[in-house]
Amino acid sequence: MTRKTLFLYWIVPVLFLGACATPADHADSSFDAAPSYSGTYPRPLSDVQPASKEEERARIHIERGKEYFFGLRRPDLALDAARTALEVKPGYPPAYHLMGWVYMELKQNAQADDAFRRALSAAPGDPDFNNSYGWFLCTQKRVSEAMSRFATSAANPYYLYKTQPHTNAGLCLLENNELERAGVQFSKALEADPSNSEALYRLAEVGYRRGNYRGAYDLLIQYHRRFDPSARSVWLGLRAARRLGERHAEASYAEQLRSRFAGSGENALMTQGRYE
Repeated sequence: MTRKTLFLYWIVPVLFLGACATPADHADSSFDAAPSYSGTYPRPLSDVQPASKEEERARIHIERGKEYFFGLRRPDLALDAARTALEVKPGYPPAYHLMGWVYMELKQNAQADDAFRRALSAAPGDPDFNNSYGWFLCTQKRVSEAMSRFATSAANPYYLYKTQPHTNAGLCLLENNELERAGVQFSKALEADPSNSEALYRLAEVGYRRGNYRGAYDLLIQYHRRFDPSARSVWLGLRAARRLGERHAEASYAEQLRSRFAGSGENALMTQGRYE
């Protein structure tokens, strides 16, 4: 998973005020897993105003740490920022959340697991924390546990970004070659946010891998009408067109690869005639 992709999984929401809500019927059966949390769902901590000056200062350090990690690609500085936040506000859950991401990036899996669990011990119903821990569990091939965490994230009635756990669940299942279940999750992600380009592309990929070339082809037409083409989307479109005998479309996609993405791995595969 690239650093660019990480932005999909950890969006910083706008601030809202409020307390808690009971999750009457918020569980989503599409995950085929029960949420790991069954208590009263709180608003995400990222939506809640700091309760003290110490917490406000700790949050500033975490925001800086996220910029170091996601923007500057300096996990060492991000880790320092998280540690400073904990000095300012001991036990501050977002600090452990950031540490979890950093340790996961550094392949220090035991430390990552411990950091995510520390964040969740303080805020077990937080959707961001559950979504992140779910992704970590997926990287460790603990798929059923991951689905439970994604289900918890999506079940929070205050969460504005339900497209994230559905997308992550789909990616996790796709990696595990569970194509039908992955397709369900990408469809759910698009229901939650029709502008989720990753989910739309992945839904086309699922269709192609399941042999539904016409469905994949049509989805990619939608994709290229709404979003800028990428090497991977053009390459998938070319292969779907080739499977369908759409020679004009295949030639058009091939020209795009040659002219716009000449240095890509996808163009190299086409040049070598390696379509599958």
